[in-house]
Amino acid sequence: MATAGEVVVCKREPSNEYDSNAIRVDNVLGRQIGHIPRAVAAKLAPYMDSEEIAVEAVLTGEKGFYDCPIRVFLYGPSNPFARANLEERLKRDKLVKAMQLKQTRKENEQRRKAMGLKSGRSTFGFPGDEEEEMSLEQLAQASQAVNFRAGGDIAQTLAMDEDQLSRMPQAEQPEQVRAKLLPYQLQGLAWLTAKENPAYPQASSAESVQLWKRDARGRYVNMATNFTVASPPALLSGGILADDMGLGKTLQIISLIMTGGPGSTLIVAPVGVMSNWEQQIKRHVHEKHLPNVLIYHGSSRQTAAKSLNDFGVVVTSYGTLTSEAAAGGPLTKHKWRRVVLDEGHTIRNAKTKAAEAACKLNAQSRWVLTGTPIVNNIKDLHSLLKFLRITGGIEQSDVFTAVIARPLAYGDPGAEALLQSLMKDLCLRRRKDMKFVDLKLPPKTEYIHRITFWADERKKYEALLSEAQGALQDYQAKSKAGQKGRFQGVLERLLRLRQTCNHWTLCKERITDLMKLLEEQDIVPLSDENRALLQQALQLVIESQEECPVCMEPLTEPVITHCKHFFCRACICKVIEIQHKCPMCRAGLAEDKLVEPAPEHSADEDAGLDTETKSSKTEALLKILQATLKNRGSKVVIFSQWTSFLTVIQRQLDEAGYTYARIDGSMNTSQRDAAIRALDNDPSTRIMLASLSVCSVGLNLVSADTVVLADSWWAPAIEDQAVDRVHRLGQTRPTTVWRLVMEGTVEERVLDIQAEKRELVNKAFQEKQGKQKKTKETRMADILKLLA
Repeated sequence: MATAGEVVVCKREPSNEYDSNAIRVDNVLGRQIGHIPRAVAAKLAPYMDSEEIAVEAVLTGEKGFYDCPIRVFLYGPSNPFARANLEERLKRDKLVKAMQLKQTRKENEQRRKAMGLKSGRSTFGFPGDEEEEMSLEQLAQASQAVNFRAGGDIAQTLAMDEDQLSRMPQAEQPEQVRAKLLPYQLQGLAWLTAKENPAYPQASSAESVQLWKRDARGRYVNMATNFTVASPPALLSGGILADDMGLGKTLQIISLIMTGGPGSTLIVAPVGVMSNWEQQIKRHVHEKHLPNVLIYHGSSRQTAAKSLNDFGVVVTSYGTLTSEAAAGGPLTKHKWRRVVLDEGHTIRNAKTKAAEAACKLNAQSRWVLTGTPIVNNIKDLHSLLKFLRITGGIEQSDVFTAVIARPLAYGDPGAEALLQSLMKDLCLRRRKDMKFVDLKLPPKTEYIHRITFWADERKKYEALLSEAQGALQDYQAKSKAGQKGRFQGVLERLLRLRQTCNHWTLCKERITDLMKLLEEQDIVPLSDENRALLQQALQLVIESQEECPVCMEPLTEPVITHCKHFFCRACICKVIEIQHKCPMCRAGLAEDKLVEPAPEHSADEDAGLDTETKSSKTEALLKILQATLKNRGSKVVIFSQWTSFLTVIQRQLDEAGYTYARIDGSMNTSQRDAAIRALDNDPSTRIMLASLSVCSVGLNLVSADTVVLADSWWAPAIEDQAVDRVHRLGQTRPTTVWRLVMEGTVEERVLDIQAEKRELVNKAFQEKQGKQKKTKETRMADILKLLA
């Protein structure tokens, strides 16, 4: 054998002794001097297959100490990102440690400096020479420019058209309000004021108010139900302000509060939005006119409840309102001047406790603020009308279905005329793209940025895809044979496919225990371990947008039972009150056998993840960040459905030396507010990591000008709302949206499904009968497209 220190060359060579992975070691003259031990050979074999990597070694031990003790040197590609990929593979395969790589880079930098070469790291902390960095222009050229929201708008189709909206009267600028309202906002204020003081139509007039008309004898006739009364019926005071997100619904309501007479206003909002109301009131109202504002939430509400009359504005959450209604608390007993439901589509299912609690409130005027008054179908509107306390009969669910919802399903033009009359009367909707709005927003450019898998990632993805296709075929075969298949097994594998597109570490551990639990036990004992597994099963259902088997609507406040069936909480609680059995399997059931979704993880709770290694998607994301943050003042919001992926990104931002903020469902209100303040006010905080479920509503993120949608799923509305947190009133910079999509994967097929769903929502009032069957067929068609 050669002496220690001799340079040798490694070559692949099958060997009976060392199996097909064996690597022969020759000296530089080509003389064979031994083989690398089997364990080392197996690890090095994939690197020997690469044409981009050269492998050399130096003998490090005395002859006979091992068969061939060596130190291996791998010479990788010059491309900085390919080099980074090689380093990540070495760490993942445990051939080297992270500290060894850092020391190697340090030694390399010293050698380069001594040779007069440029540093191998950029000023932003990413590997790569300056001349090899990609600019935003290059990234844009490599991406596809799109307009995701091209198409119709059902709410706008039913409400006033642009010409009617442009000719609406304007109110005077309120002297109490510091902010100067734009013309369309003054029109909105005039409309809000008028709707709080509705008037009856004249006898024999062709006009109607809230579907009430006057006949020749002066009687009041309801156009929908033909109810006829001699005395004036009660008219609701309020309506639905459905302006596009970012047009200033909050400012218009604040202006209404300041000009709408004495009395206190209750604002019900998602938890993460409550403090925004207090901040906006302080910002927009002159100090001498500032109303007292109370955040009625948490433990402090017990003492504050005694003095509700002392506050002009009280802000609470839907959860607090629900608990107060159940206990007969002060909020439900107080006589409010007006009640405002922010993100009012929260109560679109009238059976939920939140919707029931809102309807119980005692108020002179009632308002719903939402950019999406019709989310899934026309029944969403019924719950809002019930809250507003419309009269004439359609406030009752069965009557609404009989005279509006069902006839619409058959294409009845009379029912459509009723709906249009109602929407024009009670709903005000303006969009950003309307000429008279003249928002003067900077342009928004959207790109699909397609990314190619690295070779080893592609192998993992294709293995999971094959498994998912097999699970789907097995489910279909059992269904055809009349046997019971587990559709959740298909959903679980589909979830893993999607997560693999982001980073393989997200699906490192398959939910084999979950599948075993679902298949082998009819009723699950609610131990801590089983509860966690049921929560994972419920999350699969939520992410796949399954529908409640009781109401046949998208799940609202979803729960899973100990017999493994999922429902809206309100629906299953009603069933339990009546029969105390699961409607799906007849197992005994009580409310303490219902399991709610698990809260989102914080970064600390994701400590078990392999967050050190990059993926092809995180590499593409880093390129976008690197190019974007060269622009002075630019800031970026990165949205993901999975907090675990945010944690992976977070660790890589730490390594790169970036300062960032983060918002997810594990954080309390003060933590979220601190994150927003950091993005708004700290020049060094240029990145926000945001959970899509938390940040798609209510927040103002105009201090950023770039949005990265790291992943996609069926429902496009939530992503649209998230983007509108950045591209909204107050934005002063052009906005860029990057949607990261892995090429040739389910992510590309999701884009087609999203386009179809946008069209379906726009035609929601034209749904046909057989909804349950149609929904299942549509869902299965979606799955087939994704796994084709």
